[in-house]
Amino acid sequence: MIFLANFFLIVGAFFYAIGGLGVFRMPDVYNRSQAATKATTLGTLALLIGIAILNPSWTPKLLLIAVFIAITNPIGSSALIRSAYLSNIKVDKRTKIDELKDFYNNEEEENYENN
Repeated sequence: MIFLANFFLIVGAFFYAIGGLGVFRMPDVYNRSQAATKATTLGTLALLIGIAILNPSWTPKLLLIAVFIAITNPIGSSALIRSAYLSNIKVDKRTKIDELKDFYNNEEEENYENN
C-alpha cells in the first residue's frame, strides 16, 4: 500500500513540475493558464489519492476537497481567461484560430440591439 501511495504522491509532484514548466515555457497568458490549470488539477487529485491511501480515515474529507478542486479550478481559470480576453490581452502570433472573436462580436451586437 505504501508503494501505491508513494506512486500517487510522485505522480502529483510530477504534474506540479510539468505545470511549472508549462507556465515558464508557454508564450502567452492563455496557454500558461491552460497548462497551469490542468497540471494543478491533476497533480492535486493525484496527491489527494496518495494521502487517502496513507490515511484512510481522511478519505471523506479528501473526497470533498477533490470535488471542490475539480469544480472550481476550471471555472476560476475560465473566468480569468475570459477577463483577459475581454481586456484585449494579445494572443501569441503563432495562434492560428481565435474562436472567441466571432462569439464576442456577435454577443456585443445582440446586446446593442436589445438596448
